[in-house]
Amino acid sequence: MLERRIADWDNAYSNGANIAGGDRWPAAWVEPAQTFRDALSADGRAQFDIAYGDRPRNLLDLFLPEGTPKGLVVFVHGGYWMALDKSYWSHLAKGSIDSGYAVAMPSYSLCPEVRIGDIVREVGAAIGKAAALVEGPIMLTGHSAGGHLVSRMVAAASPLAPDVQSRIRHVVSLSGVHDLRPLINTGMNKTLHIDETEALAESPALLRPMDNVRITCWVGGGERAEFLRQNALLSNIWTGLGATTATVVEPDRHHFSVIDGLADKDHALTRTLLG
Repeated sequence: MLERRIADWDNAYSNGANIAGGDRWPAAWVEPAQTFRDALSADGRAQFDIAYGDRPRNLLDLFLPEGTPKGLVVFVHGGYWMALDKSYWSHLAKGSIDSGYAVAMPSYSLCPEVRIGDIVREVGAAIGKAAALVEGPIMLTGHSAGGHLVSRMVAAASPLAPDVQSRIRHVVSLSGVHDLRPLINTGMNKTLHIDETEALAESPALLRPMDNVRITCWVGGGERAEFLRQNALLSNIWTGLGATTATVVEPDRHHFSVIDGLADKDHALTRTLLG
């Protein structure tokens, strides 16, 4: 019999410190993201800082393919709801852009200025704004905290309007945190201020999925055990609640490299997202 108990919650959710050379990120994303923005802007296929709300960070970037978009992909960034913004991830739009889809990337307000529930509503507003700009099916994907946020969009009491909900074809949560309760035990919670009430209201794994949800939970094989568990958790629970689910553990990927496939239209991650 193998027993397991987490004694150090901060270590369980610490990514960079447990990846060789992990201190390279997020700085490693800055140059490729800027290069991609510059190229799309020069080609007239980028719109920056589109407002979707009243707060300073309620802005999204929209990247367009050549010709009429086949639909819309929305990528929601991570950073434990308290760091980073849309500018770090622009290059990850390339796989979907090259496949003929438009890609929206929003920023959102950060903790402790707001609560996670407020961020959920902001991301819902961002998706609604992007959906008004691009017709066709909608695919949602997000990384880490962003994986939580896109999963939350298709859970009970979604902030999305019914007409937007009906357009969502697929959700891919990348290394998503689907149960917020463990984070109450971490030092991060001095900033996040998650309590039991909010965890119960905003954890996708503790909520029912919307009707006809199709979700893929995708994680790197080299990630922390808690991210592997959180990845399997949502797929397991939502399968039992009628959703169409899949679970992928991508070999030889860690928390920061698991998103790289989105930049390549031929990578299994992009094909799965758009398929």
